[in-house]
Amino acid sequence: MGDHPQNQLDQLDTEKPMEVFEDQRLSRDFVREICAALDACDDNRVTKLVDPLHEADLADLIEQLGQGPRADLLRVLGPSVSAEVLSELEDSVRDDLLDELEAEEVAEAVVQLESDDAIDILEDMNAERQREVLDAVPELERLALEESLSYPEDSAGRLMQRDLIAVPEFWTVGKTIDYLRENQGLTTEFWEIFVVDPTYKPVGTMRLSYILRSARDALVKDLMQVEQRLVPVDMDQEEVAFLFRQYHLISAAVVDGQERLVGMITADDVVEVINEEAEEDMLAMAGVSEVDIHETVLRTAKARFTWLLVNLGTAILASYVISLFGATIEQMVALAILMPIVASMGGNAGTQTMTVSVRALAMNQLTTSNAMRILHKELAVSGANGALLAIIMGLFGALWFDDWMLGAVLAISMIVNLIVAGLAGMLVPLALDHLDIDPAISSSVFVTTVTDVVGFFAFLGLAALWLFT
Repeated sequence: MGDHPQNQLDQLDTEKPMEVFEDQRLSRDFVREICAALDACDDNRVTKLVDPLHEADLADLIEQLGQGPRADLLRVLGPSVSAEVLSELEDSVRDDLLDELEAEEVAEAVVQLESDDAIDILEDMNAERQREVLDAVPELERLALEESLSYPEDSAGRLMQRDLIAVPEFWTVGKTIDYLRENQGLTTEFWEIFVVDPTYKPVGTMRLSYILRSARDALVKDLMQVEQRLVPVDMDQEEVAFLFRQYHLISAAVVDGQERLVGMITADDVVEVINEEAEEDMLAMAGVSEVDIHETVLRTAKARFTWLLVNLGTAILASYVISLFGATIEQMVALAILMPIVASMGGNAGTQTMTVSVRALAMNQLTTSNAMRILHKELAVSGANGALLAIIMGLFGALWFDDWMLGAVLAISMIVNLIVAGLAGMLVPLALDHLDIDPAISSSVFVTTVTDVVGFFAFLGLAALWLFT
């Protein structure tokens, strides 16, 4: 299933060759050919086209099709839609697909997946549907899944895989190799073997290379690496990702409250977490959900409305500040022309600082120990940029309206707003993080409000004070 794209192309119908992949993505012509075959009810053609695709590519194809063609494709594929394809689908698309399946069919797919992928499917179900599926799962697997579901959402307990290799420290390399060869039910995908004491607490790790290059009579305890990073089951997945990134881990043991080994997390799981968290933060800053593109019109509009309503409130606040200087604006039209420039530049500067701060918080690079040093740096940057832009805009405004006092007002308000923007861009994310509120979700609203209000107030206030007194 992991064929190179060229090998996949060679397996397609030679009567009508086409480019299946374009820049590692399904080509538009290939998707059109699938749709044409579905419209013509040519099931054999559809099967021949789809059969060489990797599970991830088939999931992409399902997501790209509309609801009608998607239903037709799933009808044609039937049981050949593997559990791995389900795990690759976006949540909303997968939920729609699972709703069409019986609980027993979903349960059959769940038991074929690794425990972390199975949990990813189960945790999005409502309680009643989840119970129906779990009741159809064999008892041993059901107990393990129920225990994983009992851990907090986005925790290591939800992320971990339960299939791992663990051996006691008094074993020899030869006994370990025999154990791996004779037990066919063991997982086949692992890079490290965990070494445990009699109470099943991890005491070290041993990479496969150590086993392959050591004598059979060598003791595990003499080869194992004692230093290891243990992950509590309730650790947040973002902290897990930080551990892997910080210490260049391939895998890590997950332990319960008694420090007993209950699972492992591997680097490929963490890559998914990093991508997921990055996407969530990026989309949250714009007020959209992670599955926004696949949602219905009603659900998408509902999700975005709350964010837009908050922004409407902040816009009203900025307009109120402007209304306080209505008489001043009436006396000089130039103020109405120039004030959006001050607010816009402050907003852009604030967004730059805010983006850097939110990322630094997510990467654990911005902490209480270095916050003041970084704040001083951001103030210096804001002051320098503010001074340069003040000179440019001051001269521009003075020459445009032939009023050097207006240019001075524009220059000073530009400096004030950019310095405030730098402060807000860092302090707002820090304050939200301190209150356990995701800075990526709420920072932009507050930072934009601050820069708009301060920009309008500084520019119009200075104009009222200096130009009309």
